[in-house]
Amino acid sequence: MDNISFDIVKHFGVISSEKSCWQKELNLVSWSGRAPKLDIRDWAPDHKKMGKGVTLTEGEAAALAELLVSALAKPES
Repeated sequence: MDNISFDIVKHFGVISSEKSCWQKELNLVSWSGRAPKLDIRDWAPDHKKMGKGVTLTEGEAAALAELLVSALAKPES
C-alpha cells in the first residue's frame, strides 16, 4: 500500500474523545496534495495516525448538514 500524505489545513473542532486520547475531529485536509476537503475521522493525539473516516466536498457537507438538521428536528416514527 502506498503511503498517503496529508496536510491538516484547518482544525475546526473535536466531535468526541476516547479514553485512549484519540479524538474524532472535523478538519479541512489535503490528501496527497489534492484540494482540501472536509474530513471527519479519529486521530491519535500527535496526528501521526488516523482511523477510517469520511471526506466531503463543500456540496456534500451542505447536503449532510441539511439532513442532520432534518433528522434531529423530527421525532422518530
